[in-house]
Amino acid sequence: MSRLLVIGCGGVAQVAIQKCCQNDKTFTELMIASRTEEKCIQLKNKIESAGTNVKLSTAKVNADNKDEIVVLINSYKPDAVLNVALPYQDLTIMDACLECKVDYIDTANYEPEDTDDPKWREIYEARCKDKGFTAYFDYSWQWAYEEKFKNAGITALLGTGFDPGVTSVFTAYAAKHYFDEIETIDILDCNGGDHGYPFATNFNPEINLREVSANGSYMENGKWVETKPMEIKRVYNFPEVGEKDMYLLHHEEIEALGRNFPNVKRIRFFMTFGQSYLTHMKCLENVGMLSTSPINFEGHEIVPIQFLKALLPDPASLGPRTVGKTNIGCIFTGKKDGKDRRIYIYNVCDHQECYKELGSQAISYTTGVPAMIGTALVVNGAWKKPGVFTTDEFDPDPYMEMLNEYGLPWVVDENPVLVD
Repeated sequence: MSRLLVIGCGGVAQVAIQKCCQNDKTFTELMIASRTEEKCIQLKNKIESAGTNVKLSTAKVNADNKDEIVVLINSYKPDAVLNVALPYQDLTIMDACLECKVDYIDTANYEPEDTDDPKWREIYEARCKDKGFTAYFDYSWQWAYEEKFKNAGITALLGTGFDPGVTSVFTAYAAKHYFDEIETIDILDCNGGDHGYPFATNFNPEINLREVSANGSYMENGKWVETKPMEIKRVYNFPEVGEKDMYLLHHEEIEALGRNFPNVKRIRFFMTFGQSYLTHMKCLENVGMLSTSPINFEGHEIVPIQFLKALLPDPASLGPRTVGKTNIGCIFTGKKDGKDRRIYIYNVCDHQECYKELGSQAISYTTGVPAMIGTALVVNGAWKKPGVFTTDEFDPDPYMEMLNEYGLPWVVDENPVLVD
């Protein structure tokens, strides 16, 4: 029985909060906090009108302000803080949790809002040279908190969304139950949904577009190999979705899996995109709309990608108009009892079924459900120990059981087609 503070009230947060309210054997009280408290109140009213045993409250908080977060934590006294705000705010919220000695959980690793900041840039450029990949997001900033969280006796669980999150748990599960040695991991993220807009993103546009337009990279024999954006394309026939074009991207779980499973020879991440999406994105990039550097417009300073975000449909609004399914999973190759083995562990999620249940599209659903699960395992003690961890560092079995229980059932295909 626990009290949880959730920071954020976007599409993913709304799923995670509603799922917490379904899991009332774990969560008895929950506070929804955001810069826009009205959104929190609307969600609270929606949940209460549908009926829940969880006691809900709301608050206004600026997640960029550590002192405000500290005041809120000390006032509410939660057992844990679930951060489903923006990755820009991860370190601020971690600092607040450290000061208050309360467990911390998030769904995506830290990246800076201002990539031109000289202090950040100096550290970033040294990391690019040392590690060999140029993505703006990486775990080093949060892994640097390891000793602080150990000394404080609290847990930080990083990246408990689907990818990262579930895909990392799939890896731990495969290592525990199917392989003596994993040789390759291909993470495949397929969204076969159609929202009907000429162009929209299924999660926060700032994060989505920065991620997709960046150089790709993968790990091979313990080292990073970087590629140009969308340079590597494959076609794959996804169960229940069909044949789709997919492209190799850099993704954060590659970094964590490479550290925690150092004997894996190659780790890659692929995501599907339609040609219309890629054409729109390239045009926006060419005219500077994906830039994170502020510009002066008629006496006002604006960040182009933030202005673009204001023009695009809110991902939380896509639920009623999105049809189709997602398929996200991992293909593993390796050895068991001296013999070659391959398996594909995946989940298929239907956009309209998600909307019927929670008013969400499947992208928010597949991230929000694991956010609840990871949080539940921390607060009930199953995944609680001092330090900073990713989801592949714990026993995967209780997480896998909860995926089945809370709407993300998984399948194991023991003879999948491999990605060449």
